[in-house]
Amino acid sequence: MTDDHVTREHATGADVPEQASWDARYARATVWSGAVNPQLEAEAAALPPGRALDVGCGEGADALWLADRGWAVTALDLSGVALERAARHASDAGRGDGVVWRQGDVRSLVTDERWDLVSAQYFHAVDVVDVVRRLAGWVAPGGTLLVVGHHPADLAVGLRQRIADVLFTAEQVATAVDDDGWTVEVRAARERPARVGDADVTVTDAVLRARRHG
Repeated sequence: MTDDHVTREHATGADVPEQASWDARYARATVWSGAVNPQLEAEAAALPPGRALDVGCGEGADALWLADRGWAVTALDLSGVALERAARHASDAGRGDGVVWRQGDVRSLVTDERWDLVSAQYFHAVDVVDVVRRLAGWVAPGGTLLVVGHHPADLAVGLRQRIADVLFTAEQVATAVDDDGWTVEVRAARERPARVGDADVTVTDAVLRARRHG
């Protein structure tokens, strides 16, 4: 698998410190489970397939899940290492024909494209409302915005201290679509079981699903 499978949008490496950090993390070992994120499966399984943008796609499990269900997917991530791994995995598995792997920074990406589903699962951004507002602008009329993140309730059970500045509630990010052009369909703090290290814990997800009016 070569870099030809990944479209490069922006400067790399030392020019983007966060990218260097994520590249190093993905270079060490497989980071995620390879399974679709549970809230994406819960919220998108019944949507009719169209064009989807998977923001912060990582190793590509969500993008492949969507493609398997007929979506034409743009899988966007800051880390080129993650994207190369995702594209290689898809190729080895004979999957991902409906996925375009694109490297870029969601905070600075300029595009005229619009998608029927914009999904952002557990992305890290201190300026989360501003980022979600950008994502909302990329949703096609009649399309869906789905934002899922780690909820601040996780701090109370001893989790996420190192990323406390990027935790958010659904109510916070819902302010990005607080106008007449949107209907908020789901705004929830949703608990689920998880395995963290050797412990079984209950974590909380912030879930926002909103539909743009046609």
